[in-house]
Amino acid sequence: MTLSTPLLAAAPLLAGLIGPALLGAAPGRQPADLPDHRAMRHEIVEHVAARTDADQRRVLDYWTPERMAKALPIDLLDTVTDGAGVLSGLTGRTEVGTAPDVSSRRLTPRAGGVTTGVAGDGLAGSLWGRTPRHQAAAARWDQGDQGATARRPQTNTAGSRWITGGAVARTTGRVFLTVRGADFVCSASTVRSANRDVVVTAGHCVKDGAGGWAANWTFVPAYGMGGAQRFGQYAARRMFVAGPWSRSGDDNYDVGMVALATSGGRHVADVVGTQEIAFNPPRGGQVFGFGYPADPPYDGHHLVYCAGRLRADPYGQSRDQGLGCEMTAGSSGGPWLTTFDLATGKGTITSVSSFKYSDDQRTMYGPYFGDATKALFDTAEHA
Repeated sequence: MTLSTPLLAAAPLLAGLIGPALLGAAPGRQPADLPDHRAMRHEIVEHVAARTDADQRRVLDYWTPERMAKALPIDLLDTVTDGAGVLSGLTGRTEVGTAPDVSSRRLTPRAGGVTTGVAGDGLAGSLWGRTPRHQAAAARWDQGDQGATARRPQTNTAGSRWITGGAVARTTGRVFLTVRGADFVCSASTVRSANRDVVVTAGHCVKDGAGGWAANWTFVPAYGMGGAQRFGQYAARRMFVAGPWSRSGDDNYDVGMVALATSGGRHVADVVGTQEIAFNPPRGGQVFGFGYPADPPYDGHHLVYCAGRLRADPYGQSRDQGLGCEMTAGSSGGPWLTTFDLATGKGTITSVSSFKYSDDQRTMYGPYFGDATKALFDTAEHA
């Protein structure tokens, strides 16, 4: 997730999922009533990632346990890299808390009234607040794991550890990727597709808005479930985002589809199963959002979920919908499921975690899966 920008006057503007204003997507948000999205809804931008077996092996070999342990949430892109893409002193999970505090930095307006992030455009134009804000919530889910009550999934929670198992524990996974020479993490989910290879995530977990594509892109399903790589690692073969995301980081299109290579000769869908995906669903209703938040009070090693009813963006800055959710950076790209069966862990993906406003870190926003997302998926599942 990338975060957005701080408030400008009284009206907050989006920018990404980490920063002062938004937490998650990239800057460049377009007000919902300005552009005519219909004219470009089928525009798809593709990137060939690991083309050959040798390319795929190189990617998988890159992700040693040490590199995985040191990878940071993509929302911290501009905080931990300088203009040349060099890490700025953060070398491991234990040092996350020592990252520069950018929560009080002001952002400057861009053309069109959209604000930019602390260090430029793209995935992480702004950052999640670095000071842990929800320690009480962390204590709740840590302690709750000890009791039988916590093992019963809740239909209304702002962030609880998912310990019930089921399909969602296998189909949701962590993404490891390299951007600007630094290593990061996101979340993603498998979806039922013709090629049995597709995962869905946030656009900013695939491409840095108008900037470059992610490298070394690898999906690890069911991360931490009986071993970090119990179900294998899957390198990306081809990546897809919508044109509006690729051109300007438009948060309405913060969706990425990735066609994976096989692992040990097996398709990811055949190993861990899949979730359904749907487009143009009714707005509102109940949803369950999943991901691997890695910023305090979370550590990225456990699957966490939020549950509640969706609501429209109160600022009218996007067509996205909001979910009460205190998950932190690292959960970007995690699936939002409707018609979710608590017993089986199966549901239908209708959005992914994208961003937060800096003045409301208790609400996560996700893009509406309309015709543009369907075109994206139709292309990916035949890649």
